[in-house]
Amino acid sequence: MSAPLTIVSVDDHVVEPADLFEGRMPAHLVDAAPRIVEVDGVELWEFDGQRHPQIGLNAVVGRPKDEWSMEPARFDEMRRGCWDVAARLDDMDADGVWASLCYPSLIAGFAGTMFARCSDPELGLACLRAWNDWHRTEWVGAAPDRFVPLQLPWLVDPVLAAGEVRRNAALGCRAVSFLEQPVDLGLPSLHTDHWDPFLAACEETDTVVCLHCASSGWSASRAPGAPLELLTTLFPVNALVTCADWLWSGVPVRFPRLKIVLAESGIDWVPMLINRLDYVMDHSATGSGGWRDPDHTPSEVLRRNFWFSVIDLTSTLELRHHIGVDNIVLESDYPHADSTWPDTGVRASDRLAGLPDDDVRRITWQNASELFGFAVPAERQVPVA
Repeated sequence: MSAPLTIVSVDDHVVEPADLFEGRMPAHLVDAAPRIVEVDGVELWEFDGQRHPQIGLNAVVGRPKDEWSMEPARFDEMRRGCWDVAARLDDMDADGVWASLCYPSLIAGFAGTMFARCSDPELGLACLRAWNDWHRTEWVGAAPDRFVPLQLPWLVDPVLAAGEVRRNAALGCRAVSFLEQPVDLGLPSLHTDHWDPFLAACEETDTVVCLHCASSGWSASRAPGAPLELLTTLFPVNALVTCADWLWSGVPVRFPRLKIVLAESGIDWVPMLINRLDYVMDHSATGSGGWRDPDHTPSEVLRRNFWFSVIDLTSTLELRHHIGVDNIVLESDYPHADSTWPDTGVRASDRLAGLPDDDVRRITWQNASELFGFAVPAERQVPVA
Protein backbone atom coordinates (compact mmCIF):
# COMPACT_ATOMS: atom_id res chain seq x y z
CA MET A 1 0.00 0.00 0.00
CA SER A 2 1.18 3.52 -0.74
CA ALA A 3 -0.22 4.75 2.60
CA PRO A 4 -0.74 3.18 6.03
CA LEU A 5 -4.05 1.40 6.46
CA THR A 6 -6.81 2.44 8.81
CA ILE A 7 -7.74 -0.55 10.98
CA VAL A 8 -10.65 -1.04 13.33
CA SER A 9 -10.00 -4.22 15.32
CA VAL A 10 -13.26 -5.86 16.38
CA ASP A 11 -11.72 -8.38 18.79
CA ASP A 12 -9.22 -7.33 21.43
CA HIS A 13 -9.29 -7.88 25.18
CA VAL A 14 -8.78 -5.91 28.36
CA VAL A 15 -7.30 -7.49 31.47
CA GLU A 16 -9.45 -6.04 34.24
CA PRO A 17 -7.38 -3.79 36.52
CA ALA A 18 -7.24 -4.58 40.23
CA ASP A 19 -9.28 -1.49 41.18
CA LEU A 20 -12.12 -2.03 38.68
CA PHE A 21 -14.84 -2.58 41.30
CA GLU A 22 -13.73 0.14 43.72
CA GLY A 23 -16.42 2.81 44.12
CA ARG A 24 -18.80 0.97 41.78
CA MET A 25 -20.62 -1.42 44.11
CA PRO A 26 -23.65 -0.85 46.38
CA ALA A 27 -22.47 -0.15 49.94
CA HIS A 28 -23.75 -3.43 51.36
CA LEU A 29 -21.90 -5.45 48.69
CA VAL A 30 -18.54 -3.69 48.77
CA ASP A 31 -16.84 -6.38 50.84
CA ALA A 32 -18.12 -9.14 48.52
CA ALA A 33 -16.85 -7.57 45.29
CA PRO A 34 -14.10 -9.31 43.31
CA ARG A 35 -10.65 -8.36 44.58
CA ILE A 36 -7.03 -9.23 43.88
CA VAL A 37 -5.26 -11.25 46.58
CA GLU A 38 -1.65 -12.43 46.62
CA VAL A 39 -0.86 -16.03 47.54
CA ASP A 40 2.73 -17.29 47.47
CA GLY A 41 3.73 -14.50 45.10
CA VAL A 42 0.84 -15.15 42.71
CA GLU A 43 -1.95 -12.59 42.14
CA LEU A 44 -5.44 -14.12 42.05
CA TRP A 45 -8.96 -12.79 41.71
CA GLU A 46 -11.06 -13.76 44.74
CA PHE A 47 -14.82 -13.81 44.22
CA ASP A 48 -17.80 -15.73 45.58
CA GLY A 49 -15.67 -18.04 47.70
CA GLN A 50 -13.30 -19.01 44.90
CA ARG A 51 -9.90 -17.89 43.63
CA HIS A 52 -9.13 -17.52 39.93
CA PRO A 53 -5.62 -17.15 38.46
CA GLN A 54 -4.91 -14.81 35.58
CA ILE A 55 -3.83 -17.23 32.85
CA GLY A 56 -0.51 -16.29 31.31
CA LEU A 57 -1.52 -16.89 27.66
CA ASN A 58 -4.23 -14.25 28.04
CA ALA A 59 -1.58 -11.53 28.24
CA VAL A 60 1.61 -12.42 26.40
CA VAL A 61 2.12 -9.60 23.89
CA GLY A 62 5.62 -8.19 24.07
CA ARG A 63 7.11 -11.25 25.78
CA PRO A 64 9.50 -13.75 24.16
CA LYS A 65 7.60 -16.79 22.96
CA ASP A 66 9.73 -19.15 25.02
CA GLU A 67 8.30 -17.45 28.14
CA TRP A 68 4.68 -18.13 27.20
CA SER A 69 2.82 -20.55 29.46
CA MET A 70 -0.49 -21.32 31.15
CA GLU A 71 1.01 -20.37 34.52
CA PRO A 72 -0.71 -17.59 36.51
CA ALA A 73 0.49 -14.10 35.64
CA ARG A 74 0.98 -11.03 37.81
CA PHE A 75 0.14 -7.53 36.64
CA ASP A 76 3.82 -6.58 36.74
CA GLU A 77 4.57 -9.48 34.39
CA MET A 78 2.15 -8.19 31.74
CA ARG A 79 2.66 -5.49 29.19
CA ARG A 80 1.05 -2.42 30.75
CA GLY A 81 -1.29 -1.98 27.78
CA CYS A 82 -3.13 -5.13 28.87
CA TRP A 83 -4.82 -3.23 31.70
CA ASP A 84 -3.82 0.45 31.47
CA VAL A 85 -5.76 2.42 28.88
CA ALA A 86 -3.10 5.07 28.23
CA ALA A 87 -0.52 2.38 27.53
CA ARG A 88 -3.07 0.52 25.37
CA LEU A 89 -3.46 3.56 23.14
CA ASP A 90 0.31 3.65 22.66
CA ASP A 91 0.28 -0.04 21.75
CA MET A 92 -2.56 0.48 19.28
CA ASP A 93 -0.55 3.24 17.62
CA ALA A 94 2.47 0.95 17.41
CA ASP A 95 0.27 -1.76 15.86
CA GLY A 96 -1.35 0.47 13.25
CA VAL A 97 -4.80 0.04 14.85
CA TRP A 98 -7.00 3.13 14.96
CA ALA A 99 -9.90 1.76 17.02
CA SER A 100 -10.62 -1.34 19.07
CA LEU A 101 -13.51 -3.31 20.56
CA CYS A 102 -12.32 -4.91 23.81
CA TYR A 103 -13.83 -8.06 25.30
CA PRO A 104 -13.35 -8.89 28.99
CA SER A 105 -10.97 -11.43 30.46
CA LEU A 106 -11.16 -14.05 33.19
CA ILE A 107 -12.93 -12.43 36.13
CA ALA A 108 -15.95 -11.57 33.99
CA GLY A 109 -15.83 -14.30 31.36
CA PHE A 110 -16.25 -13.38 27.70
CA ALA A 111 -20.03 -13.06 28.16
CA GLY A 112 -20.33 -12.23 31.87
CA THR A 113 -20.61 -15.89 32.82
CA MET A 114 -18.69 -15.49 36.08
CA PHE A 115 -21.27 -13.02 37.34
CA ALA A 116 -24.22 -15.10 36.13
CA ARG A 117 -22.91 -18.09 38.08
CA CYS A 118 -22.57 -16.15 41.33
CA SER A 119 -24.30 -17.85 44.28
CA ASP A 120 -25.93 -14.49 45.13
CA PRO A 121 -27.80 -13.12 42.08
CA GLU A 122 -27.92 -9.63 43.59
CA LEU A 123 -24.13 -9.62 43.93
CA GLY A 124 -23.67 -11.04 40.45
CA LEU A 125 -25.88 -8.38 38.87
CA ALA A 126 -24.13 -5.62 40.82
CA CYS A 127 -20.75 -6.87 39.56
CA LEU A 128 -22.04 -7.00 35.99
CA ARG A 129 -23.30 -3.42 36.22
CA ALA A 130 -20.01 -2.32 37.76
CA TRP A 131 -18.06 -3.91 34.89
CA ASN A 132 -20.30 -2.28 32.29
CA ASP A 133 -20.02 1.09 34.01
CA TRP A 134 -16.22 0.83 34.26
CA HIS A 135 -15.84 -0.22 30.63
CA ARG A 136 -18.02 2.61 29.37
CA THR A 137 -16.71 5.43 31.56
CA GLU A 138 -13.08 4.52 32.29
CA TRP A 139 -11.89 2.40 29.39
CA VAL A 140 -13.92 3.72 26.46
CA GLY A 141 -14.35 7.10 28.17
CA ALA A 142 -10.60 7.69 28.09
CA ALA A 143 -10.69 7.87 24.27
CA PRO A 144 -14.23 7.57 22.86
CA ASP A 145 -12.96 7.97 19.30
CA ARG A 146 -10.63 4.96 19.71
CA PHE A 147 -12.79 2.35 21.47
CA VAL A 148 -16.10 0.72 20.52
CA PRO A 149 -18.30 0.48 23.67
CA LEU A 150 -19.25 -3.06 24.71
CA GLN A 151 -21.58 -4.33 27.43
CA LEU A 152 -21.99 -7.71 29.12
CA PRO A 153 -25.47 -9.32 29.36
CA TRP A 154 -27.33 -10.56 32.42
CA LEU A 155 -27.69 -14.24 31.49
CA VAL A 156 -29.91 -15.15 34.44
CA ASP A 157 -33.06 -13.36 33.24
CA PRO A 158 -33.68 -12.40 29.56
CA VAL A 159 -36.32 -9.81 30.51
CA LEU A 160 -33.96 -8.05 32.91
CA ALA A 161 -31.20 -8.49 30.33
CA ALA A 162 -33.37 -6.68 27.79
CA GLY A 163 -33.75 -3.75 30.16
CA GLU A 164 -29.98 -3.63 30.67
CA VAL A 165 -29.40 -3.65 26.90
CA ARG A 166 -31.74 -0.69 26.45
CA ARG A 167 -30.20 1.20 29.38
CA ASN A 168 -26.65 0.71 28.18
CA ALA A 169 -27.54 1.44 24.56
CA ALA A 170 -28.98 4.77 25.68
CA LEU A 171 -25.58 5.47 27.27
CA GLY A 172 -23.77 4.75 24.01
CA CYS A 173 -23.00 1.02 24.04
CA ARG A 174 -22.82 -0.42 20.53
CA ALA A 175 -22.42 -4.13 21.27
CA VAL A 176 -23.10 -6.92 23.74
CA SER A 177 -20.95 -10.02 24.24
CA PHE A 178 -23.26 -13.04 24.34
CA LEU A 179 -22.84 -16.84 24.46
CA GLU A 180 -22.09 -18.95 21.42
CA GLN A 181 -24.27 -21.75 22.81
CA PRO A 182 -26.37 -21.09 25.95
CA VAL A 183 -27.07 -24.82 26.36
CA ASP A 184 -23.41 -25.42 27.17
CA LEU A 185 -24.00 -23.58 30.45
CA GLY A 186 -27.27 -25.36 31.18
CA LEU A 187 -29.37 -22.45 29.90
CA PRO A 188 -32.35 -22.68 27.52
CA SER A 189 -31.60 -23.33 23.87
CA LEU A 190 -31.71 -20.79 21.06
CA HIS A 191 -34.31 -23.12 19.54
CA THR A 192 -36.85 -21.82 22.07
CA ASP A 193 -38.31 -18.35 22.57
CA HIS A 194 -36.57 -17.95 25.95
CA TRP A 195 -34.07 -15.37 24.70
CA ASP A 196 -36.51 -13.39 22.56
CA PRO A 197 -36.91 -10.44 24.98
CA PHE A 198 -33.14 -9.97 25.04
CA LEU A 199 -32.76 -10.41 21.27
CA ALA A 200 -35.66 -8.06 20.59
CA ALA A 201 -33.96 -5.37 22.68
CA CYS A 202 -30.73 -5.86 20.72
CA GLU A 203 -32.58 -5.51 17.42
CA GLU A 204 -34.56 -2.51 18.66
CA THR A 205 -31.46 -0.63 19.87
CA ASP A 206 -29.19 -1.72 17.00
CA THR A 207 -26.92 -3.42 19.55
CA VAL A 208 -24.61 -5.89 17.81
CA VAL A 209 -24.63 -9.40 19.30
CA CYS A 210 -20.99 -10.52 19.59
CA LEU A 211 -20.25 -14.24 19.87
CA HIS A 212 -16.67 -14.79 20.99
CA CYS A 213 -15.08 -18.17 20.44
CA ALA A 214 -15.15 -20.24 23.68
CA SER A 215 -17.61 -17.86 25.37
CA SER A 216 -19.72 -20.82 26.46
CA GLY A 217 -16.80 -23.15 27.18
CA TRP A 218 -17.50 -25.61 24.36
CA SER A 219 -14.77 -26.96 22.10
CA ALA A 220 -14.82 -29.34 19.16
CA SER A 221 -11.80 -31.00 20.77
CA ARG A 222 -13.12 -34.16 22.41
CA ALA A 223 -9.98 -36.13 23.29
CA PRO A 224 -8.87 -36.09 26.95
CA GLY A 225 -5.26 -35.02 27.30
CA ALA A 226 -5.12 -33.24 23.96
CA PRO A 227 -2.71 -30.29 23.80
CA LEU A 228 -3.84 -26.68 23.85
CA GLU A 229 -2.85 -26.42 20.20
CA LEU A 230 -5.73 -28.74 19.26
CA LEU A 231 -8.25 -26.41 20.91
CA THR A 232 -6.90 -23.35 19.13
CA THR A 233 -6.67 -25.20 15.81
CA LEU A 234 -10.38 -25.97 16.07
CA PHE A 235 -11.55 -22.41 16.83
CA PRO A 236 -13.01 -22.12 13.29
CA VAL A 237 -15.04 -25.29 13.93
CA ASN A 238 -16.59 -23.57 16.96
CA ALA A 239 -17.58 -20.70 14.71
CA LEU A 240 -19.08 -22.96 12.03
CA VAL A 241 -21.16 -24.88 14.56
CA THR A 242 -22.26 -21.65 16.25
CA CYS A 243 -23.25 -19.95 13.00
CA ALA A 244 -25.17 -22.97 11.72
CA ASP A 245 -27.01 -23.35 15.03
CA TRP A 246 -28.01 -19.68 15.18
CA LEU A 247 -29.21 -19.86 11.58
CA TRP A 248 -31.36 -22.96 12.00
CA SER A 249 -32.69 -21.73 15.36
CA GLY A 250 -34.62 -19.12 13.40
CA VAL A 251 -33.22 -16.24 15.47
CA PRO A 252 -32.27 -14.13 12.41
CA VAL A 253 -35.63 -14.95 10.82
CA ARG A 254 -37.59 -13.74 13.85
CA PHE A 255 -35.27 -10.73 14.18
CA PRO A 256 -34.31 -9.83 10.61
CA ARG A 257 -32.49 -6.62 11.59
CA LEU A 258 -30.35 -8.33 14.23
CA LYS A 259 -26.59 -8.02 13.66
CA ILE A 260 -24.42 -10.94 14.77
CA VAL A 261 -20.62 -10.98 14.65
CA LEU A 262 -18.44 -14.01 15.37
CA ALA A 263 -15.16 -13.10 17.06
CA GLU A 264 -11.96 -15.05 16.39
CA SER A 265 -13.88 -17.04 13.82
CA GLY A 266 -11.84 -16.63 10.65
CA ILE A 267 -13.49 -16.98 7.25
CA ASP A 268 -12.01 -20.19 5.81
CA TRP A 269 -15.08 -22.22 6.79
CA VAL A 270 -17.71 -19.76 5.57
CA PRO A 271 -17.74 -20.82 1.87
CA MET A 272 -18.16 -24.44 2.97
CA LEU A 273 -21.14 -23.53 5.14
CA ILE A 274 -22.73 -21.45 2.39
CA ASN A 275 -22.33 -24.29 -0.12
CA ARG A 276 -23.71 -26.84 2.32
CA LEU A 277 -26.71 -24.67 3.22
CA ASP A 278 -27.64 -24.29 -0.43
CA TYR A 279 -27.21 -28.01 -1.06
CA VAL A 280 -29.33 -28.98 1.93
CA MET A 281 -32.12 -26.64 0.88
CA ASP A 282 -32.09 -28.14 -2.64
CA HIS A 283 -31.95 -31.76 -1.52
CA SER A 284 -32.51 -32.96 2.02
CA ALA A 285 -34.47 -30.14 3.67
CA THR A 286 -37.82 -31.55 4.81
CA GLY A 287 -39.78 -28.33 4.87
CA SER A 288 -41.39 -29.48 8.14
CA GLY A 289 -40.28 -26.53 10.21
CA GLY A 290 -36.55 -26.31 9.79
CA TRP A 291 -36.62 -23.08 7.80
CA ARG A 292 -39.41 -20.54 8.19
CA ASP A 293 -38.49 -17.73 5.82
CA PRO A 294 -40.19 -18.25 2.44
CA ASP A 295 -38.54 -15.14 0.97
CA HIS A 296 -34.87 -15.79 1.83
CA THR A 297 -32.63 -18.86 1.82
CA PRO A 298 -30.36 -19.62 4.79
CA SER A 299 -27.29 -18.50 2.83
CA GLU A 300 -29.01 -15.19 2.03
CA VAL A 301 -29.80 -14.67 5.71
CA LEU A 302 -26.22 -15.59 6.56
CA ARG A 303 -24.95 -12.74 4.41
CA ARG A 304 -27.62 -10.38 5.77
CA ASN A 305 -27.23 -10.98 9.52
CA PHE A 306 -23.71 -12.31 10.17
CA TRP A 307 -20.21 -10.82 10.16
CA PHE A 308 -16.96 -12.75 10.48
CA SER A 309 -13.79 -11.61 12.27
CA VAL A 310 -10.43 -12.61 10.86
CA ILE A 311 -6.96 -12.45 12.41
CA ASP A 312 -4.98 -14.19 9.70
CA LEU A 313 -5.78 -12.99 6.18
CA THR A 314 -5.50 -16.21 4.17
CA SER A 315 -5.98 -17.28 0.55
CA THR A 316 -9.72 -17.59 1.27
CA LEU A 317 -9.84 -13.84 0.56
CA GLU A 318 -10.07 -14.90 -3.09
CA LEU A 319 -13.64 -15.98 -2.21
CA ARG A 320 -14.47 -12.74 -0.39
CA HIS A 321 -17.32 -11.87 -2.73
CA HIS A 322 -18.82 -15.35 -2.36
CA ILE A 323 -18.72 -14.86 1.41
CA GLY A 324 -19.77 -11.22 1.15
CA VAL A 325 -16.94 -8.71 1.24
CA ASP A 326 -19.20 -6.49 3.36
CA ASN A 327 -19.29 -9.22 6.04
CA ILE A 328 -15.55 -9.52 6.76
CA VAL A 329 -14.00 -7.56 9.64
CA LEU A 330 -10.45 -7.50 10.98
CA GLU A 331 -9.08 -8.15 14.47
CA SER A 332 -5.73 -8.16 16.26
CA ASP A 333 -6.73 -10.16 19.40
CA TYR A 334 -4.43 -8.11 21.65
CA PRO A 335 -3.07 -9.28 24.15
CA HIS A 336 -3.72 -13.01 23.56
CA ALA A 337 -1.28 -15.56 22.17
CA ASP A 338 -3.02 -15.50 18.77
CA SER A 339 -2.51 -11.73 18.45
CA THR A 340 -0.85 -10.15 15.43
CA TRP A 341 0.46 -7.27 17.60
CA PRO A 342 2.68 -5.35 16.88
CA ASP A 343 2.42 -6.24 13.18
CA THR A 344 -1.31 -5.98 12.50
CA GLY A 345 -0.98 -3.03 10.14
CA VAL A 346 2.10 -4.45 8.40
CA ARG A 347 0.50 -7.87 7.92
CA ALA A 348 -2.73 -6.38 6.61
CA SER A 349 -0.86 -4.21 4.11
CA ASP A 350 1.07 -7.25 2.90
CA ARG A 351 -1.87 -9.69 2.72
CA LEU A 352 -4.27 -7.20 1.13
CA ALA A 353 -1.81 -5.87 -1.45
CA GLY A 354 -3.28 -6.08 -4.92
CA LEU A 355 -6.92 -6.02 -3.83
CA PRO A 356 -9.13 -3.16 -5.00
CA ASP A 357 -9.03 -0.17 -2.65
CA ASP A 358 -12.74 -0.49 -2.01
CA ASP A 359 -12.34 -4.07 -0.75
CA VAL A 360 -9.33 -3.12 1.39
CA ARG A 361 -11.22 -0.23 2.94
CA ARG A 362 -14.21 -2.43 3.72
CA ILE A 363 -12.22 -5.20 5.39
CA THR A 364 -9.89 -2.96 7.40
CA TRP A 365 -12.34 -0.41 8.80
CA GLN A 366 -15.50 0.47 6.87
CA ASN A 367 -17.43 -2.74 7.56
CA ALA A 368 -16.72 -2.40 11.28
CA SER A 369 -17.59 1.30 11.23
CA GLU A 370 -20.97 0.61 9.64
CA LEU A 371 -21.65 -2.51 11.72
CA PHE A 372 -21.13 -0.79 15.08
CA GLY A 373 -22.24 2.70 14.07
CA PHE A 374 -18.75 3.86 14.99
CA ALA A 375 -17.46 6.89 13.09
CA VAL A 376 -13.91 6.99 11.78
CA PRO A 377 -12.60 10.54 11.24
CA ALA A 378 -12.29 11.52 7.59
CA GLU A 379 -8.57 12.13 7.91
CA ARG A 380 -8.13 8.52 9.12
CA GLN A 381 -10.08 6.90 6.31
CA VAL A 382 -7.25 5.22 4.37
CA PRO A 383 -7.19 4.05 1.66
CA VAL A 384 -9.69 6.32 -0.07
CA ALA A 385 -10.82 5.16 -3.49
